[in-house]
Amino acid sequence: EVKMAEVKDMTRIERIGAHSHIRGLGLDDSLEARANSQGLVGQLQARKAAGVILEMIKQGKIAGRAILLAGQPGTGKTAIAMGMAQALGEDTPFTSLAASELFSMEMSKTEALTQAFRRSIGVRIKEEAEIIEGEVVEIQIERPTDGSANKTGKITMKTTDMEAVYDLGQKMIEALSKEKITAGDVITIDKASGRITKLGRSFTRSHDYDAMGPMTRFVQCPEDELEKRKEVVHTVSLHEIDVINSRSHGFLALFAGDTGEIKPEIREQIDTKVSEWRSEGKADIVPGVLFIDEVHMLDIECYSYLNRALENELSPILILATNRGITNIRGTSYKSPHGIPLDLLDRLLIIPTKPYSKKEVSQILTIRCEEEDVEITDKARELLTKIGMSTSLRYAIHMITIANLVAIKRRATMVDVADIKRVYGLFDDVKRSADYLRTYEQHYMFSEGVDGDEDEDDEEEETQGKEKKKRSTRMRVEK
Repeated sequence: EVKMAEVKDMTRIERIGAHSHIRGLGLDDSLEARANSQGLVGQLQARKAAGVILEMIKQGKIAGRAILLAGQPGTGKTAIAMGMAQALGEDTPFTSLAASELFSMEMSKTEALTQAFRRSIGVRIKEEAEIIEGEVVEIQIERPTDGSANKTGKITMKTTDMEAVYDLGQKMIEALSKEKITAGDVITIDKASGRITKLGRSFTRSHDYDAMGPMTRFVQCPEDELEKRKEVVHTVSLHEIDVINSRSHGFLALFAGDTGEIKPEIREQIDTKVSEWRSEGKADIVPGVLFIDEVHMLDIECYSYLNRALENELSPILILATNRGITNIRGTSYKSPHGIPLDLLDRLLIIPTKPYSKKEVSQILTIRCEEEDVEITDKARELLTKIGMSTSLRYAIHMITIANLVAIKRRATMVDVADIKRVYGLFDDVKRSADYLRTYEQHYMFSEGVDGDEDEDDEEEETQGKEKKKRSTRMRVEK
């Protein structure tokens, strides 16, 4: 038996990631994109289009649709998707994966896609729970004289209309001591699970300065009866329901990560049950968002599955992102725009992203410096912007932290031009690396450049010379 009350909340460690500075799409009330807001810069048309889709998702008017974010590398496609996830909030399921992940899982590609789809569909379940809600008047705990650990006790609770005394068992006494419940606290007790929730401290005890801290929250004493029926709403994904019903460990399988392949019969039963709940008004479907980055890495089988899955009644909003032009569809020799079959491409609403201007690159670098807590001089920022325009924005962003380390090494408080130049000399960008390879290609293994062609020509000349010798020998023999 697992006691869920004993599972401690773990403090989440926030890392500075590539998109950790993004707080939303940066739109105003009329869905117009601001030039620089919530961590996003530029791409006004793309962000406005994403905002329209977002509004339709919130209103529940769109499902089973697919959007393609298409643009050059480093034009903010993933950033826009992350902004949509932030703007949707915690109530709407959002699943993000890279297309290449499907080929590394210990299950079939279609099963991995099915699980991703069902993770992105939420079920908002409504149920009534019987609770006891009131202000604690007194807690009496009796310890047995024989030295045994079994304690018993009584708790007196009241509302503005009534007062009652309840008997306490061993588990309830432990729960009360764990939550540090004292007289004057307003609490709720779930009768089914015995879970105790502290709502705050009663206003009648606001004069007890010794019994409160700086974070104390004061609430009114509840009205009416102590025992009430309250509607509780839980939002779970279809995949979580699948796992709980398909594994012998049930709920624990979610934490273990041992999901494996789930039988289609179980999914059909769950879909039937969910539709029954919907017809009875016990549950609502919350269509979420599935974001697949590097979608050109999917093969023709996955595209065929996506075509069928989008027609399903229980289908989330599908957002795809790619940086490819006209290229081969993986698994075939056919070429197609973005490496996506034309029948699937016809279903997509395509949002293009355009390269950033010099001003926008400078603003993005300023935001990243603030996010990474790096102070930089104006001249160094200008040089970094110039590098970002001539090479790539990603390369310039990578240089920020390294240049800061170089500045700390020389005991400076701000990153200067000299630090940027030093880092630029230490680390090559893609263009300089490619130029170096072209220059020293003959020194690398298995190079297929100019020297390789010369070697092939030499081999051809040798074979031709040998054939001439053979012919001359034959002629002599004949003579």
